[in-house]
Parts: sequence; structure tokens; C-alpha cells
Amino acid sequence: MNGQTLMVPIEVHQITEPNIKVRVPVVSGGTNQAARKKMNDDILKVVHELMKDQSYPNPDIQEMDGTFEVKNNQRGVLSLSLLNYTFTGGAHGNTLQKSLTFDVENGKSYKLSELFKPDSNYKKRLNDIIQAQIKARKLPLLGDYPGISDDQDFYIADKSLVVYFPLYAIVPYAWGFPYFPISVYEIEDIIDENGPLGMMMY
Repeated sequence: MNGQTLMVPIEVHQITEPNIKVRVPVVSGGTNQAARKKMNDDILKVVHELMKDQSYPNPDIQEMDGTFEVKNNQRGVLSLSLLNYTFTGGAHGNTLQKSLTFDVENGKSYKLSELFKPDSNYKKRLNDIIQAQIKARKLPLLGDYPGISDDQDFYIADKSLVVYFPLYAIVPYAWGFPYFPISVYEIEDIIDENGPLGMMMY
């Protein structure tokens, strides 16, 4: 990862069916064809997984609205969130969110553990920071804080790592998705300098 590619152009494709509108981000240039294909295949796979997790196809779906948010598109790092809101009746609908972080040079998708140096004990470090934020923000936890999982949701936004949890996972529904932004400078000693977070530090 050398950061020569600053950003990639993104087009919007749409999956449209009765009661269903899902917008899909598509990387349309800015890097080689193999990297674009890898990123677009991964994005579409997650879009379809979110639809399936929302019980698609299901005749009870009254509304399905799929959107995305580009969190970082600079320095050769693309990080985005895919959201799917579905309403099948009842008090309110449900929103699922999954995020992907790529090296645009080769299309590699990163897991949270791959952002850090080996044996850095990153989970304890991040858990301590998140628990301090929970206390400072007085978040009403539904139970004990579960800690970071191996497939933990996160995205990169400029010079921050943002860790988050699903609806209902740690706080009541009304609080929405709980996001925990962590400055790269707070954890720079454990960051893999050659990974996506390393690119954000310079």
C-alpha cells in the first residue's frame, strides 16, 4: 500500500423491485481492473447478505431501503458502510449495517485484527478505550459490555478508527447504533504502519 491512488470514483447501481430499493456502490475506476472487481464483488456479496438477513425474498416486506455511506476515500483507502432498512409491520423497522475497508491498490478487504501489529493485544487496548467512552457518555448498557469480537464491525473515517455495534446489541433501540471513534494517534504504537490505519497517520 503506497497511497499513490488518492481516491476512487464511485457510481451508484440500484436493485429495484416492488417495495424494494437498494443502492449499491460500484468502484468505477482509479485502480486496476482486478482490484476493482475484487472490491465490487465483496460489496455486492455484503449487500445480498444484508438483504437475506432481512428475510428477502419475503412477501411481508412493506419497504426495503438499502443505502451506503462512504466514510473514507483517500490515501489509497476506501472505507464504506452498507445499510439496509426493512419494515415488515410492527412498531418500527430494522436497520442492519456492515462496513468494508479496502486497499484500493489490490482490492484487499481488511478485518479489524489486520489493522494492527501482530501480538499487539489490540482487543484489550480498544476495549479499555471503548469502556471509558461508555462511562463518559453515560450510555445505558443492556448488560455487561461484551468486548470486541473477531469479526467486529468498524470503519475508518479520516484519522479515526470507528468501532460500532448492531442495534439492540449493547444499548436500547432508541439510542441507534453505538459508535466509538478512536483517534489513530491514541493507538499509533500498535497500528500496522503498512495497513489502512497506517496510511491515515501521515
